[in-house]
Amino acid sequence: MSNLVNVNGENKGNLMLYALSTCVWCRKTKDYLDEMGIAYTYVYVDLESNREQEKLEAEIAEFNPEISFPTLIINNKECVVGYSPEKIRSYLNV
Repeated sequence: MSNLVNVNGENKGNLMLYALSTCVWCRKTKDYLDEMGIAYTYVYVDLESNREQEKLEAEIAEFNPEISFPTLIINNKECVVGYSPEKIRSYLNV
């Protein structure tokens, strides 16, 4: 099973952040969500086993076929690829 990390905060729906532990833009996205006090879940895909990475990449590919990072999935409907505070705010209505 993935090493999912749940971050407490205001519930704005189901937010799943797929990130890399070495990615500056992933860190900025996490920091942005933290600053807004939004609850979300994240996983560092690069720290998972090869089998788990393949599963996670398949999940990401459903929304982001390029499998780039960060990828933020909101309520299993919307997808924000890369660091984009404006899109995050728009989708979360904040």
